[in-house]
Amino acid sequence: MSVGVVACGALATHIADIAGAESLDITIYPLPPLLHNRPEKIAGEVDSLLTEIKDKHSKCAVAYADCGTYGALDTVIATHGVKRLGGNHCYDIFAGSKKIEEIMESDAGTYFLTDFLVKSFHRSVMVELGLDKRPELRDDYFKNYSRVIWLAQQPSKELEELAAQAAASIGLPLEIQNVGYGQLAQQVKELLSN
Repeated sequence: MSVGVVACGALATHIADIAGAESLDITIYPLPPLLHNRPEKIAGEVDSLLTEIKDKHSKCAVAYADCGTYGALDTVIATHGVKRLGGNHCYDIFAGSKKIEEIMESDAGTYFLTDFLVKSFHRSVMVELGLDKRPELRDDYFKNYSRVIWLAQQPSKELEELAAQAAASIGLPLEIQNVGYGQLAQQVKELLSN
């Protein structure tokens, strides 16, 4: 039987790409990426899905970092005896935790984007925060930010234009750092190891 991987919806496509390239026998169960707007719900959703799929696979794993659960996800992981991706968030996985720490030390007002967030920015951020209907609230939400850094996994001209639009929509300058998949491929393989 394949390994069942409960995945953050923002990472699911990347994990599928890695699985295909590495010929990994996994079945991906993505959870809605908008859960990141309510991180207190992530652990419960992961717990429910692991409970649902555990008898369908010889092994299960979780493709989430902590993602703002403040350890609640680790409690679920321990209960089910499975592994999760390392790090506090996907930025650590893509750019490395040391790099993220350096960026935040140099400017704590950094707003990060991934390819997924670049593609879904209007829906994930503007609509979810109500800025599509109340644009005057933009500066209240983003007044403590000074820049946007797009941690690009698969950069393209189209994504670069979308990243520029996202940064402009919140009134911040954009920087681009090409990080690729970073540690994601290695971490996915580690999830599947014994």
